[in-house]
Amino acid sequence: MTTSTTERIASLLPAPPASRALQALTSTLREKHGTSISAMLLYGSCLRSGDLHDGLVDLYLVVDRYRDFYPGRLRAFANWLLPPNVFYIELQDEGRTVRAKYAVLSRRDLGNGTTRWFHSYLWGRFTQPTAIAWSRDSDARQQVLECLAAAIRTFLNRTLPCLPGSGSVKALWQQGLKLSYSAELRVEKPGRADELAGFGEHYYRETTRLLADSLSFNMTLQETDEGLHYQTAISPPRRLASHLAWPLRKAQGKLLSVLRLLKALFTFEGGLDYIAWKLERHSGQRVEIPERVRRWPLIFIWGLFWNLYRRGIFR
Repeated sequence: MTTSTTERIASLLPAPPASRALQALTSTLREKHGTSISAMLLYGSCLRSGDLHDGLVDLYLVVDRYRDFYPGRLRAFANWLLPPNVFYIELQDEGRTVRAKYAVLSRRDLGNGTTRWFHSYLWGRFTQPTAIAWSRDSDARQQVLECLAAAIRTFLNRTLPCLPGSGSVKALWQQGLKLSYSAELRVEKPGRADELAGFGEHYYRETTRLLADSLSFNMTLQETDEGLHYQTAISPPRRLASHLAWPLRKAQGKLLSVLRLLKALFTFEGGLDYIAWKLERHSGQRVEIPERVRRWPLIFIWGLFWNLYRRGIFR
């Protein structure tokens, strides 16, 4: 990835909200976790709305090494084994509560997850417009920019072989994001991928322009009266391999989603209540946590997950 490309992608990234709440969050996390943090990334609904008091702020903390971030080895090992670990924090800002969850990811895992990972967990997420809320220095910021650019390129390389050979760039992103979403247990209502594609339409269009020549197959772009269109030349064997890979990603992703939810029970207090809150917020359905699940989660949570899946809360 050339420096000029990452700089142009940097110019397309959304600016973090000029918010006292965000400044308080980043300062609190730096004080709590020390100098091992190299960057903090903001994404999700609060970035899109610009209101950090409405909903749950989504942050990624990029750290040098897990063993430097954690005082003990157990959480460092869990983060290395199944990244990321997710934590919850809340603080007061001028009489209002700011709630945030932050995922911890090493610089190495960020790099691998946006380029090499089979599953779309990171390269699917970081195709979305993401703000660099804080970075330790120019080197840390540059690495993040390179990873964000790599995520988009990986996304296009992995999704385009499953899509029509030509069409609008807007439809490309709508369909590609749906593929990525389908590879995880999702609680959002149908149409979420279309909303994301619409919100970031300019970002997706311009980053596609920047990276089209760097893909592992030929892709041409043409501006028409109806918008930007693409055409690809992808061999039949590659298309077949891609069509076989995505069902495997979906199976892997749903399993990993369950394992990450289970791990969340132990990474912060109130993990079960956080899971219930998240499911209720996105599904609009009441989620009750039975007492037996609270007392013996590893034994009884499987029945709860199955019941939620049958109710359509998980997909």
